[in-house]
Amino acid sequence: MILLVNKDNLFNEDDLNNLEFIEYERFDEKIFYIERETLYYFEMLQAHLKIEGIEIEIDDAYRSLETQENIFLKFMKKYGIDYASSVVAMPGASEHHTGQAIDIIIKKDGRWLYENEDLLKEDKTFKKIHKVLKYFGFILRYPKGKEDIAGYPYEPWHIRYIGVEDANKIGNLTLEEYLKKEG
Repeated sequence: MILLVNKDNLFNEDDLNNLEFIEYERFDEKIFYIERETLYYFEMLQAHLKIEGIEIEIDDAYRSLETQENIFLKFMKKYGIDYASSVVAMPGASEHHTGQAIDIIIKKDGRWLYENEDLLKEDKTFKKIHKVLKYFGFILRYPKGKEDIAGYPYEPWHIRYIGVEDANKIGNLTLEEYLKKEG
């Protein structure tokens, strides 16, 4: 079953009962929690891309309600409520609560790109990444041109695990469109 978490479908903590979380330690010893199957397929995606000359790593995965609230408040203080609401999910409305959403970073010229502004400049690399996501059960969650449906601006770094079968069937639909169609 695919969990849909967005502004209209808030996360239900009972959904965590069906998910198994494990710890993942990044190259710099930063620890993340992530849903077990999601990590398994992410590591396969990561290995495949490395063969293609693209290095990716996890920048964020599971977020608690408290962590999401802190991120939202930080954006709100810096940019105001309207902007924060348009780019950051409110607590309970973030897919990161599922542990199946991953924000990735990429390595370019020997250094990791963490900032959204830097990542948005790597369109060519992200096109290559997006092209193979489905083979590993992932989708680009917030694609260009679908902002009104997905609820957020284009985020080339935000991928979501939904399983290989569904990822191969979804095509150019957003998760919202796909789940509505599949009914």
